[in-house]
Amino acid sequence: MFLRRFDQHQAQHQSQHQADGPAPVRAESARSAGTKHVGDLPHLASQDDIARLSPAFLRPLNDEFDLAALSGHLCPVVLRDGTVALFLLADYAAGDQADELERLIVRRGYRMARPSRYLMPAPLLLAVARGQLGADQLRNRRAVLADRHKSALAAAFVDLVAWGVRHNASDVHFNVFLQRAESEVRYTQGGSYVTPPRFRHMPTATLMEMLAVAWMDVRGGNGAVFDPRVEQQGRLDIEVDGKPILLRWASLAADTGPAVCLRVLRPQADGAAWSLRELGYLDTQITMLRRVCLAEGGAVVLAGAVGAGKSTTLAALVRSLPDTRKVITLEDPVEYCIANALQNTVGRSLDESAPSVFDAKLRTIKRCAMHDLLVGEIRDAETGRAFMDLAGSGVNLYTTTHAAAAWMIPERLASDFIGVSRDFLAIPGVLKLLVWQALLPRLCPACALPLDALYRGEAGAHRRAWAARLLGLYALDEASLRVRNPAGCPECEHPDLPQARGFKGRTVVAEMIEPGLDEAFLRSVRNRDYVRLRQRWRDRATASVTDADMRDKNAMACALYKASLGLIDPRDIESHFRSFETVALERASWREAAHA
Repeated sequence: MFLRRFDQHQAQHQSQHQADGPAPVRAESARSAGTKHVGDLPHLASQDDIARLSPAFLRPLNDEFDLAALSGHLCPVVLRDGTVALFLLADYAAGDQADELERLIVRRGYRMARPSRYLMPAPLLLAVARGQLGADQLRNRRAVLADRHKSALAAAFVDLVAWGVRHNASDVHFNVFLQRAESEVRYTQGGSYVTPPRFRHMPTATLMEMLAVAWMDVRGGNGAVFDPRVEQQGRLDIEVDGKPILLRWASLAADTGPAVCLRVLRPQADGAAWSLRELGYLDTQITMLRRVCLAEGGAVVLAGAVGAGKSTTLAALVRSLPDTRKVITLEDPVEYCIANALQNTVGRSLDESAPSVFDAKLRTIKRCAMHDLLVGEIRDAETGRAFMDLAGSGVNLYTTTHAAAAWMIPERLASDFIGVSRDFLAIPGVLKLLVWQALLPRLCPACALPLDALYRGEAGAHRRAWAARLLGLYALDEASLRVRNPAGCPECEHPDLPQARGFKGRTVVAEMIEPGLDEAFLRSVRNRDYVRLRQRWRDRATASVTDADMRDKNAMACALYKASLGLIDPRDIESHFRSFETVALERASWREAAHA
């Protein structure tokens, strides 16, 4: 261990110092070079700062030294001229550990660089130590930084993304129209696909150049250059307002030109402030989630559309597990820091013939004596095999998939594309809990309007009929319902996004099924009788939508309950689920069938 060797070398050094006087200076350290203050050392705050180094950064050298617990605090690196420097945190810049590591480096035959130490923030140091900043990637950055035009394009790209980050966008969309002079940049903000006026008329040629420059920094990407004719994916790290942002790049080779979607992930976001309740889960739903997590083995599967907050909910759920449980995650990529979990980013290749990194990682972690495993998504045959391997192994499995409702999750898993056996899914205990969720815009409490604001005056006859249908279907109290104020107020003002005025954040609406408590459900899964399955799920709910008990209720009923509290505009319920007129017609058909 490095710490043990450090103590030994320190004792030897003190003995030699007492016997022979001071040892000769072989490396320029914070002390030996006369730099007594950490503030005097050069600071590398970003990837661009590393790319500007001269001599250039070549590779980390930490594998040659057993740094043990110090590995996340200081890292020796080789520079282009063969010298070695230390990248380290400020707390270790003038410490004995750094001095002793320099002595070990010199004893191994290396020369120390001048200066020999560089300060670095923890996330960037970790990326260097893990080898996530390759020489090719930094070479591309140096080329960009040396070219003023490319440097300006790179800065403009970051500015476009930063605007979305500051406005809580979940995705940034670069839609390039090759046959037009102008293209567009859009954002997914509050679940809506919006175009701020300032980004509506972007020069197509400039946008193409910008994407080509940005692709140079993509990690794990397929292709050395940005190619508008093929689908490409990868990950990109930037910094906005001093905070690291991870962008998940997915480009579509559309007929009109490349369409690049960047999912905005905030891996260092303060997850301690998030809880299931703050996300919007109700008391009976939280109780069910916590209860099923107590049982050993089986899978909790969360479904929903893209951008429905599934990963956020899973992260909040895993954070709530006790510290006495060993938790491991397999994600592509890691989206949120989970302090009580050992997280693993596993990149997936678009080339199906490439060796599976996922399978290799899975074989390793199965021998890690874990209690709980989070797998980011079950989406193909590879992850489907992993699901069957893990869900019946005694490990608590938490994962996501894409399905239109909780009762449709088994069909999605058993589809030809994923291939999980229906017989396996029907085994009691394999599917512990099925959850489907959506995110609906939450009304601004400072300016929300009463329901009758929709149909005041003579022009509101149609809206009055709509409101009457809503109130009659669900026996709601008109006085408790609220609708969006399109003018907004200082609490919800969005100068560039008029569509967001009147809203303040989003809230989860969810439905849950516990298959182990319903043998008829499992029989329907095995027999693929999804007509009976849907009917059974529909008939189980008997309580009023204004009742806080969410057991056996679907997500639309959950949304209606929140509308009865004045939290959600009823019109957003229709746009996310189905119209109230359709519900009325469906109920009429049920009555006719019952009397037939």
